[in-house]
Amino acid sequence: MELQIAWFFLWGLLWAVFFMTDGFDFGVGTLYPFLGKSDTDKRIMINSIGPLWDGNEVWLITAGGVTFAAFPQVYATMFSTLYTPLMLILFALIFRGVAFEFRGKIINNSWKKFWDIFIFLGSFLPALLFGVAFANIFQGIPFDGQGLYHGNTLKLLNPYGLLGGLLFVLLFMQHGANWLNIKTTGDLQKRTIAVSQKIWLVLVPVAVIFLVASYFYTDLYTNFFKTPVLFIEIIITVAALLSMRFFIAGQSYFKAWFASALTIVGATFFGIIGLFPALFPSSLDKAFSLTAYNASSSPLTLKIMLGVVLVFIPLVIMYQAWSYNFFKHPITENDLNSEETY
Repeated sequence: MELQIAWFFLWGLLWAVFFMTDGFDFGVGTLYPFLGKSDTDKRIMINSIGPLWDGNEVWLITAGGVTFAAFPQVYATMFSTLYTPLMLILFALIFRGVAFEFRGKIINNSWKKFWDIFIFLGSFLPALLFGVAFANIFQGIPFDGQGLYHGNTLKLLNPYGLLGGLLFVLLFMQHGANWLNIKTTGDLQKRTIAVSQKIWLVLVPVAVIFLVASYFYTDLYTNFFKTPVLFIEIIITVAALLSMRFFIAGQSYFKAWFASALTIVGATFFGIIGLFPALFPSSLDKAFSLTAYNASSSPLTLKIMLGVVLVFIPLVIMYQAWSYNFFKHPITENDLNSEETY
């Protein structure tokens, strides 16, 4: 049972780390057509995430792999019930990666504008659809004891699901704007600072509405009311969200980015803590829900995997910490002259 609990929260942590890291990539891509006033601006924005975006997506593969290996029944049911949004996310990520590589291959405005569309859609759609998917998981998916989905894709676009999608888009846009505050200079930085302040003004009320809506649409607060000390997690998340405004105003841009990262992790764990022990709850009957206890792999598998994770995850973290530190300098026009840039 201890192994199942450990893997449940490790599963949640991997998703949180993915949203925290790739989240600012999605945010930069979503802001790309609005902040990129010139080709130079756009190249600076792309190169601000250029050395990092593909490494950040390793966490998506890790989270998906852990779902498959530790909770295979959840993996099977999740990919059958959420097939359309997950496939849309997959294709969006593929085309985004292709767009980064192909955009600068031909010096032609029409060519660049064509791939600019995929940079935007490949960032906006995953942000939106991940939010819709997880919000629906929070309130429960209509599937039966055989894992058969009783609904259609449009049923996922319910008010709470769309609210979750909007929240994720705003969180990632804020995270991306905070990243650009660090990585840009001059007029582009001035615009990103102004945009980051405006996004925050929209993000805060949407986050409050989502917290209130979660009380009526989901059972996420049940664990919090059973163990009131868990409300500290929500308080820390809200404090991180509110502190961003002061960090941006005080030109402490890295602290603002760290605060948005903490907000994303906290928002994810609000759902993870609220779901426990359910990984994939059914809205038809709680007896159909897939939990850490009834959907996990064998204890031996969980033990072997835990050993592997304890060895390799720290290595991935060390590599990413090194790469973030190595590429921490702001991107300027002079940097665009390098052959390695996009």
